[in-house]
Amino acid sequence: MNTIYGYWRCSTDAQDQERQIRSLTEAGCEQIVGDFITGTSNYGDRKELSKLLDEIQEGDLLILDELSRLGRTMVTMLVEVNKLLEKGVKIRTLDGRLDTTTMNKEIINLIVGVMGYSAEMELNNIRRRTSEGRAVAISRGVKMGRKRSFSQHQMEEIKSMRQAQRGYGSIAKSLGMSKSTVARFCVSSGI
Repeated sequence: MNTIYGYWRCSTDAQDQERQIRSLTEAGCEQIVGDFITGTSNYGDRKELSKLLDEIQEGDLLILDELSRLGRTMVTMLVEVNKLLEKGVKIRTLDGRLDTTTMNKEIINLIVGVMGYSAEMELNNIRRRTSEGRAVAISRGVKMGRKRSFSQHQMEEIKSMRQAQRGYGSIAKSLGMSKSTVARFCVSSGI
């Protein structure tokens, strides 16, 4: 008996996999697995996908929300789709762009190549827009990175306590901070 598998992927924990799972369930998937991991990650890092690729057999059907769930680069997508096809696995995307049950191999390779290229270009566009947005924010004076864990008043207190020869632990305890925070500030300030 052939099995219908579904695979979902979300790039971050903040993204919601429920929509993909619901769509895969409605499509008749008997087993659904997924990973919270970026599309540019190595396949070996995708624990659930790796297990699925080992388990899936000839005649089984793999359903994806869209082909980019397999990866964001053209080469990666082509390699993985070809591995599945050589294994005798059928692939269908819910967006209707790929259905190996009805297409010949040449058309499949063309579609996968174009979709892989499109996913790769979208990833590059996201990176470019993020970089441009960061540059604009910095030019406006927005501070990037983690927020300081101490206030201006606390910095002055640390300086005066260090001048009074107090140790990191003593300062940290009196200001309610961690010893490592006090030490990091003192080292970076040269006090």
